[in-house]
Amino acid sequence: MDYQADYDRLAEKLSSIGIDVSDIKEKLKSQHIETPSWGYGNSGTRFKVFSWPGAARNIQEKLDDAGYIHKLTGVAPSVALHIPWDKTDDWDAMAQYAEEQGVSIGAINPNVFQDDQYKLGSITHPSGTVREEAVAHMVECCEIMGKTGSQLLSLWFADGTNYAGQDSIRGRKHRMEEALAETYKHLPAGSRMLIEYKFFEPAFYHTDLADWGMAYATALKLGPQAEVLVDTGHHAQGTNIAHIVAFLLDEKRLGGFHFNARRYADDDLIVGTNNPFELFEIFTELVSAGDLAKDVAYMIDQSHNIEPKLEAMLVSVLNCQTAYAKALVVDYKSLRERQQSGDVLGAHRVLVDAFETDVRPLLAQARVEMGRDPDPLAAYRQDDYVAKVAKVRGTIDASGGYPG
Repeated sequence: MDYQADYDRLAEKLSSIGIDVSDIKEKLKSQHIETPSWGYGNSGTRFKVFSWPGAARNIQEKLDDAGYIHKLTGVAPSVALHIPWDKTDDWDAMAQYAEEQGVSIGAINPNVFQDDQYKLGSITHPSGTVREEAVAHMVECCEIMGKTGSQLLSLWFADGTNYAGQDSIRGRKHRMEEALAETYKHLPAGSRMLIEYKFFEPAFYHTDLADWGMAYATALKLGPQAEVLVDTGHHAQGTNIAHIVAFLLDEKRLGGFHFNARRYADDDLIVGTNNPFELFEIFTELVSAGDLAKDVAYMIDQSHNIEPKLEAMLVSVLNCQTAYAKALVVDYKSLRERQQSGDVLGAHRVLVDAFETDVRPLLAQARVEMGRDPDPLAAYRQDDYVAKVAKVRGTIDASGGYPG
């Protein structure tokens, strides 16, 4: 793609409506999309895990892959860890290895949903012994934050019930609040607890943290270091996620995102693939909020089952870049004028014009100025990184073992 002439035309157009293209490029260069360690290894559904040649087998290989994605994009400088999946005996060595790959350790995610004792819940379990074990694990993750320099404890719970009468809903709420309050005490200074929610699954009668309002109410009780994490796939059909984002921004309780996409439920598809306008709407709320959004954490959380691992992660990051760029070229001055005058369709058209703008030349120019390839996807497809790691790593079979 010969982007230079197109970039010059776009820059001239933006300048004519009072938008500083240099400022936009600086914001694009400083964008930060965190990738998840678990996105580089094999994953699957409850039906099947499809093995990928070269899928990362350990945390070092996950960091290798994350470093490669950051090298291509320039905007993925940190990696979220899942404990105990990514646990190590030497956190200093892991942090050093991450730095050597050009990335750092990001959010720490406790796992309180896979062990047998959590069948009836973790922090809301009827058994005090099980709840204590779950809290101890989350406290351990707070300690890991201190060792790695992580500023984020990212919490999601599978806790809930399948049948009416199975347990006391209010009782479980109280247990949850007590467990989170105990964990909150152990957060490192200056760090944040991000509370995620989920509409349903794996619990089908009720989920203890079912929506953003419950997460918000819980965060308010805990204190200023507790905020809400919005997962873009964790809502009922038809939910206006941009509205939730705007509300939480205004309340100063939007902690971060887990970006993915869905068609029906929590499908964990690549963000921006089946409803790119929704992603654009979210980013316009973030851009228009200014400093209210300055500490929001942006993270990918997807399960790449039939897609090539690295290409899927790359496309995820690029889609976030594109949505952000489109939100940056909105004529917000004109938008406000139309909103104030009651010009309903005129205001809507301002957003549509920005959404339909081809921002690829703008992104290409920003990447070149960052020393990156103007087309990361083309660079990926022309590179031999995937072939090399596939040869070294082989293919992990679906049962978790390695072929001879």
